[in-house]
Amino acid sequence: MRPPPWLGSGTLARDVALAGASLVGGLALYALGWQPQIHRDADLPTALFLPPLLAMCVAVGLRRVAPRTSLGTGTVALVVDVVLGGSLGTILIYTQVLYDACVYGPPRLWRWLLRVTVVLSLVGGVVGVLVLGQWRGVAVGVPVVLAGLLPVLTGVSVRQYRDQAAAERARAEQTARLVELDRRQAVSAERARMARELHDVVANHLSAVAIHATAVLSVPGLDRGQVESALRVIRESSVQGLAEMRQMIEVLREPGTTGGAAPVGDEPTVPEMVSARLAETDGLVERIRAAGLAVRVRTDGTPGPLPVAVDLAAYRIVQESLTNALKHGTGEADLTIAYGSAEVVLTVENPVRQNGVGLPGAGAGLIGMRERTTLLAGRLSAGPQDGRWLVRAALPTGEGG
Repeated sequence: MRPPPWLGSGTLARDVALAGASLVGGLALYALGWQPQIHRDADLPTALFLPPLLAMCVAVGLRRVAPRTSLGTGTVALVVDVVLGGSLGTILIYTQVLYDACVYGPPRLWRWLLRVTVVLSLVGGVVGVLVLGQWRGVAVGVPVVLAGLLPVLTGVSVRQYRDQAAAERARAEQTARLVELDRRQAVSAERARMARELHDVVANHLSAVAIHATAVLSVPGLDRGQVESALRVIRESSVQGLAEMRQMIEVLREPGTTGGAAPVGDEPTVPEMVSARLAETDGLVERIRAAGLAVRVRTDGTPGPLPVAVDLAAYRIVQESLTNALKHGTGEADLTIAYGSAEVVLTVENPVRQNGVGLPGAGAGLIGMRERTTLLAGRLSAGPQDGRWLVRAALPTGEGG
């Protein structure tokens, strides 16, 4: 059964509740007559032992708010109680005060307490031997060990364990922040590269528009058919350029994009091509084969024109998948390009090395593939399957894809 929220760990209410429970326990010992006390005066009233008990319980309540004040209050209460004769309840609660001072106090406090309790334990044992004149006098130091040294050692152990756990959590959080930073940088770089590729394509369309418009204006005597042909080229290039410009703007508007960022991540084994299309996969495969990867290629369906962004992304996904297969695989891979009515599906499959040995990579390539697929509203799955590594990307080819 969980405690109510107001009694949760680290709350002042919990400290007050612990102080109240200590007071109730001490009073119960007095009421039951189980408080062994050594009175200097047989007529010394029992009520005199209650103020030190109350002060000790206050010290427990201050354990987290003011550790030094808690220790000082508890120590004074213990001295007064011992001077009066000593009571079991007050001494037991003081062990809690010592423990709390080590756990919640500053590092210097627990180091100081450890030295003092060790010295007092040794002094108690030596004094006992000198007074009683036999080695059994060492037992005089046992109460100091039980009521002083053991609580301090327990508190120090808990403190060190807590500090170590906090340090490990901090390292884990720092690692998670670095991983997230790397992921964001890879995403930003992939978006910037997509924008640059689309920019190249848009520039080509605009160049075509300018060339044909210049031809119409500069060549005299063109017949109507030639003018209409040039205007059709101008219109098609303008429409495609506008569509690709809109897509480039959408990419640049994505949060976290830095248009001038340089690509980061795994260095490709095969030289990259500017604005490479899926139709140029044959040249990519030949270069991959020359680098040492046996690639088997299969094409399903009838290849057709693809939206520029899809065409560029498909080439990059194939390039990155084959590069990863070259780095981390066993030397062979299967590439399947399936042309459908509404999407093009790319599948790259390769065996993975059983010993896990391969060229190192930062993992940015997979992040880049996911980013390209997401921006095109496609689907990507990548991971181990039956001892092989499988990458499957489905990119929509419909209007606006």
